[in-house]
Amino acid sequence: MGASVAGTRAGLRGRGRELAELDKALAAARAGTSAVLVLRGEAGIGKTALLNYAEEHAAGFGLTGTMGVETEMALPYAGLHQVCAPLLGRLPLLPAPQRDALSAALGLREDPAPNPFLVGLAALSLLSRAAEERPLVCLLDDVHWLDEQSLQAIAFVARRLAAEPIAMILTLRSPGDRGELADLPTLTVPGLNDTDAQDLLTSAAHVPFDPRVRDRIVAEAHGNPMALLLLPRLVPPAELAGGLWLAGRRPVAEDLEEAFHLCFRRLPPDTRRLLLTAAAEPTGDADLLWRAAERQHLPADAAAPAETAGLITFDTMVRFPHPLARSAIYQKASAPERRAAHRALAEATDPHQDPDRRAWHAGQATTRPDEALATELEDCARRAYRRGGAAAAAAFMHRSAQLTPDPARRAARALAAAQTSIDAGGLAQAHAMLATAADGPLDEPNLAQLERLRARLVFIQERGTEAPRMLLDAARRLAPLDAALARDTLLESLGADLYAGRLNTGPGRPDIARAIRAIPAPNPPRTLDLLLDAVATLITDGHRAGAGPLHRALRAVQDEQRSAATGADLRWMWLACPVTPEPLAPELWDDDAWHELATGAVNLARDAGALAFLPMALSYEACYRVHTGDLATAAALADEATAISTATGAAPMVHPALVLDAWRAHETRARRLLEAVRGEATARGEGRALAIADYAAAVLDNGLARYDDALAGATRAGQYDDLGLYGWVLVELIEAAAHSGHPHAAATALDKLTERTRAGATEWAKGMEARSRALLSDGPDADALYRQAIKHLDRCRIAVHQGRARLVYGEWLRRQGRRALAREQLRAAYDMLTRAGADGFAERARKELLATGETVRRRSASALAELTGQEAQVAQLAREGRTNVEIAGRLFISPRTVEWHLGKVFTKLGITSRKDLRAAFSSPPADGIRSTSTK
Repeated sequence: MGASVAGTRAGLRGRGRELAELDKALAAARAGTSAVLVLRGEAGIGKTALLNYAEEHAAGFGLTGTMGVETEMALPYAGLHQVCAPLLGRLPLLPAPQRDALSAALGLREDPAPNPFLVGLAALSLLSRAAEERPLVCLLDDVHWLDEQSLQAIAFVARRLAAEPIAMILTLRSPGDRGELADLPTLTVPGLNDTDAQDLLTSAAHVPFDPRVRDRIVAEAHGNPMALLLLPRLVPPAELAGGLWLAGRRPVAEDLEEAFHLCFRRLPPDTRRLLLTAAAEPTGDADLLWRAAERQHLPADAAAPAETAGLITFDTMVRFPHPLARSAIYQKASAPERRAAHRALAEATDPHQDPDRRAWHAGQATTRPDEALATELEDCARRAYRRGGAAAAAAFMHRSAQLTPDPARRAARALAAAQTSIDAGGLAQAHAMLATAADGPLDEPNLAQLERLRARLVFIQERGTEAPRMLLDAARRLAPLDAALARDTLLESLGADLYAGRLNTGPGRPDIARAIRAIPAPNPPRTLDLLLDAVATLITDGHRAGAGPLHRALRAVQDEQRSAATGADLRWMWLACPVTPEPLAPELWDDDAWHELATGAVNLARDAGALAFLPMALSYEACYRVHTGDLATAAALADEATAISTATGAAPMVHPALVLDAWRAHETRARRLLEAVRGEATARGEGRALAIADYAAAVLDNGLARYDDALAGATRAGQYDDLGLYGWVLVELIEAAAHSGHPHAAATALDKLTERTRAGATEWAKGMEARSRALLSDGPDADALYRQAIKHLDRCRIAVHQGRARLVYGEWLRRQGRRALAREQLRAAYDMLTRAGADGFAERARKELLATGETVRRRSASALAELTGQEAQVAQLAREGRTNVEIAGRLFISPRTVEWHLGKVFTKLGITSRKDLRAAFSSPPADGIRSTSTK
């Protein structure tokens, strides 16, 4: 790590708590388990000194790490390269997909853009391999200045360290945040108290202080060790004694920068030019710096005054004492001075060994338009994008556009820069580039693309307000120019409309459907086109006409998944729009297609390591598992989706957790989450999320037998026909209305449900219609309908509704006085619903059994219920016969962590080997029911 004045000059005063936490982290790694700690604090507070302490006290450890540098933030995987460089001798030991992905990310081989998940998994495997030999400490300083790709990979690793002897310690400046690090164990490093601050200042000063001046400095430094240590060295004694160095109204970081710059200004001109050149070159390559110095005719002794002043150290690497020193020197230099430094660095950089860095320096060295350089930067952008560096590609394209002399070409490149910035999450830069493009002469295709990108930005930032209309307008403008892109844009418009749901105040689904029909699909049609046309038919002509095209579209998606096709169409289906294919199978009540699409999507995502795709796929399968009565697996999938979203800095997907809590009747948590989802959904304009929340509320209240409340929730959810959800809402509404004495509401809902179920014509659809119709019937008709419902639902995968059908049939039988038959159905319902974990409905069945004269014990949770989500997934995969390495690859953890989880699983289940897992997962719980009555 870099030298720390606070750590080397006067020791670590007042840091007992922080040192104890570092000792604890190192002790955990020595004992064979992982420890992660984020040290947060303002600039100069002593975070680097604490890292130095950890390094000094890691005797017997392997060491790796990096320091973030502001000027390298645009270079993809620059930070990760430094972390992995000492460990690359173990690279051949990694599985081939991981080895290839990491090699591509680090520039060791020419490959298309590496998948970020595989890069993160490879980094985890590499660290884990290194830790097999001896404990490893990974020290990461100033991670707020790491490039986005490196920080994502490091955050991914940090969240998956568990059973490896690795201590990972990161420092992060505050105020400010990097969302990728949310929820990691964090320790805020405060300022020193006055006593420690005075002692530190006295130890660092070489001149006597007037006590009043000393007290003022201590007060205004707010306990910042770097301010207390550096100011006596950087500021002339006369200024220091007068107490003029601090205005007392700025952040300490600004004061430190001013102090560094004050020291810099006192240096000789040649020394200042050398330091500015070093500040402009973030790699710290001493040979490169001296080559650049020669091109500026700087003497060899120009470095000495800077080293004497403590502003820089020269060795094989060039280091500043603190990032603020680099920042102060570079940012406060004049524009001509900075250009001269970059020009020298460009001339000194080998164009064959490092063409991208040479082009970057050359781009910063000029102010005049230069087509050759603009083209070179455009090529750099393409290379950066292939390596997965969207942020770097955006920076290269931004500069390329600025240096393009031809106005039309400049506008086109600005559009490309805006597109790349959107991909990189640089929304402010995207807006700026769109403004540049709008000022230039654009032909009609580029004008249409400008409109589309503006609409995409609105959708990303505001979700369901103006986005559907803007995307629809853009699609219409693109239609005569690029029909395929226009249809892609209609898919985005349809997705935006589905997000908006009832909150959309502009053009809706009918308008989008008409636009889809107005733009013919290519011949042969893409899978995307089949889906678009099928949804358009459903919207305009209803379920009877739309069911056939929807079934064919689903089959096309299944065919692609079976052949493992992961091309552009499949990416559009999942990432650009929630229309495809997630809502379609439930809309058709096609549980077989739902099963294949759900499990196939997760498998494809795992195999490809798809960054944005996997959380959505996991949530999709979690919802499917809820309906099949496997709530434990659903919970594990939902937990994994949340963990991956958090690890990558994406917004967690809370809807699966909300639906799970509703089915499990975890009322307190569900109510709290309901309110949170409603507030967030309303703020973002996401009407579909409101519908999911109200549907979950209806499920929760039906399970708790609060039928009036359930009716209210289902009625709210049913105010808008949300694709793939509305049929479920009608089922809940009919049950709630039938039990609460609202037959008209139930009958109206049944008519709407029948239109959907008869179009689907599956066993699931027939069973749901028969059950719902039975709730509104009497006598022999009701009895026959209940039996039909059970027969149809027993032939499909939807186990929770198999249990609920038996529950409502048993309730009806008891009211008819047929207690023996009622007990038969209620026992089956209680068993099914308890196994599923649908505790509210299971409790309804238990109370009905009590009313028939049965003695029913509440079942205690099985040992399986004690497993965490990760443990349950590991156990299931081990039960299928997968090796630790295979499980690690599937779940993005290390093989050692798999072994650790299996040890905990064996203990909780009371077994000793993998062969016992099959019996443990298949054995039924104790019945818990004893009859004490006669027929």
